[in-house]
Amino acid sequence: MTRVYLVRHAKSVGNVIRIFQGRCNLGLSDEGKAQLPQLAEWFRYVHLDAIYASPLLRTMQTAEAVNNYHKLPIQTDDGLREIFAGEWEGQKFSELPTLFPEEWYRWTQDNANFVAPNGESVVQVYERMSETIDRIARENDGKDIAIVSHGCALRCYQCHALGIPISEIDKILIARNASVSCVVYDGDEIRVEFYDDHSFLSDLGERVNYV
Repeated sequence: MTRVYLVRHAKSVGNVIRIFQGRCNLGLSDEGKAQLPQLAEWFRYVHLDAIYASPLLRTMQTAEAVNNYHKLPIQTDDGLREIFAGEWEGQKFSELPTLFPEEWYRWTQDNANFVAPNGESVVQVYERMSETIDRIARENDGKDIAIVSHGCALRCYQCHALGIPISEIDKILIARNASVSCVVYDGDEIRVEFYDDHSFLSDLGERVNYV
């Protein structure tokens, strides 16, 4: 049995200024940095054998908090990165409905069929994240591991973990910043133990759906 803790990065600068970050390599905001000690305490007495993270700055900063009491090497994996949003990268969310009305509709109402101009589709993210986390779990069979990734990426993976088609992704909320989810690989079965636990965060604020 392999236990995988899934962590969304803490609140980033891009979340605060409300841009579509995608692969933009922005770090954590002041609010995000304040979430880190609370995340570190959550993991203090959790056994971990390995920690993996997307190589982007906001996830690496968050992974350091997960690792605070463990002192493990943080292993990066490009497969854990956020969706590449092409022409949406760095755009303000407030301007996207006007600049890209058709794509905005899909992002908000039909997420499974979303793809930004010159970007990666949600289906591609689903396939990438599923393959990556399945592989990491196989490579760590019988261990407890933590994976730090991004809002859209983890939402896509949850479809895989729950065994639901990507066409039903709109039923799954994006996990909150610095929240923790957990899945267990047991033979050929993937079981979701919990999703989006943010009970340990003292100043939660609004749910940030800005990836």
